[in-house]
Formats: sequence, C-alpha cells, structure tokens
Amino acid sequence: MTDMTSLEGTYVLDTTHSSLAFVARHAMITKVRGIFTSFSGTAQVHGSAPQTSSVTVDIDVASVSTGTADRDAHLAGEDFFQSEKFPKITFVSTNVEAVDSDTVEITGDLTIKDVMKTLTIPFEFTGAVTDPSGNDRIGFEGRTEVNRRDFNLTWNAALDTGGVLVSEKVTLEFEISAIKQS
Repeated sequence: MTDMTSLEGTYVLDTTHSSLAFVARHAMITKVRGIFTSFSGTAQVHGSAPQTSSVTVDIDVASVSTGTADRDAHLAGEDFFQSEKFPKITFVSTNVEAVDSDTVEITGDLTIKDVMKTLTIPFEFTGAVTDPSGNDRIGFEGRTEVNRRDFNLTWNAALDTGGVLVSEKVTLEFEISAIKQS
C-alpha cells in the first residue's frame, strides 16, 4: 500500500464518494445524524513535506440533510445556520502536520455564519488506489468535536425534565475520497 509520504499533487474531493457529516444529541437521550449533500474541496498534497500541503472546503449550507424535511428547514433557517444570509460554511487550512505514517492533523479556520474559529482535525490515511476509470484516488477519515454555541448556533428549547433539546457539543465526521488532477 502507498504511504502518505509518496503522495504529491492537486486532489479534488469526489463528492459522490465523500461525506461531511455531523452528530448532535437530541433531547439528551438520542443522537441525530446529518450530512451536507453539496460541497467542494481541493487539497494541495506534498507527502514528503506535509507542512506545505493545504486544504480548502466550501459547503452549501442549504444542502443540510437529516432525513426529516422540517428539521432540515429549521437547521437552514433563521434559528440555526441562516442559509440565506450565510450560504457557505468554509474551511481553509493553516497547517498540516504528519503525526505518524498513517495520521495527519489539519489545522485551519472553520467559518460558520459570521464566526471563524481555528480547529485541528486528525485524519487517518485510509489508502491510495487507481480506480477502474484510471483515476488516482486517496482516502482519509477524520472527526472532531465543536461547541455549536461558539459559532452563534444558539437556538435551543428547555425540556420539562431538565436539560435541553439540542446538545451544544456536535461531532463532525469526515469520510474523504479525492481524485488527483492532471
């Protein structure tokens, strides 16, 4: 298997084989999972000098999907993302660091609504292959936690039994497949 140090070039996210997802606790007893169905991203990969690599991702906020139309509209609306006023979530890396032969930490600026926060996301390299169409493809998986209140996503409802309807802590999960450009 190819290791990360041999990777070089410009890679574009394969949006049909990638997932940008989130998980939040609902009513303090269960989890709601969602994804964004429309996004794009590019990575400049320099495996032998990862600190010179970079990543940018743009997410169409209105593409939020949790499997429930009313909830999706609520999330895209004024109480949460305000997608008409803030149509994009962006991530722009500021540093890429190899942790070991299978892991990189990508630090960057995540902007949701009008708030930009720096976060570090560990990614596990899941492999590199040439697919049946002749595309050189790489894969990574990552996850991190954020506090949604840090991004002015503050709507909530108190429960009669104590606690709140939507957790402040949200887990972000990434399944990435990217194709090398000529």
